[in-house]
Amino acid sequence: MNHLGRTRKFSRVKKQRVALLKTLLGSFIMKEKITTTEAKAKEIKPMMDKLITKVKKISNDETKKVAVLRDLRKNLPLVAVKKLSGEFAQKFSQRQSGYTRIMKIAQRKSDGAQMAVIEFV
Repeated sequence: MNHLGRTRKFSRVKKQRVALLKTLLGSFIMKEKITTTEAKAKEIKPMMDKLITKVKKISNDETKKVAVLRDLRKNLPLVAVKKLSGEFAQKFSQRQSGYTRIMKIAQRKSDGAQMAVIEFV
């Protein structure tokens, strides 16, 4: 349970944390598979699932499409928004949820951080 909406801080102030998550989401959409720390992967997984669900809903409803795409453009690069609204909306049209998967891999040698690979199913 996520009491009181607490999220991981990553030892950063809010603006830096938001920028980090935006960059991770953009990279994840463009590359479709990224290697990062386990905590960062766990943090972006629900965000990505919500984005894909939102894009799937607008593919059926043309009246809300402009507003949702404008909202996505605030949080993601333009190329990522185009790929998300085009390719991923069709790819996951039959799937109800669970668009991403996190697989743990070996610890990072330099600092021992637990690493993970996050990818689309």
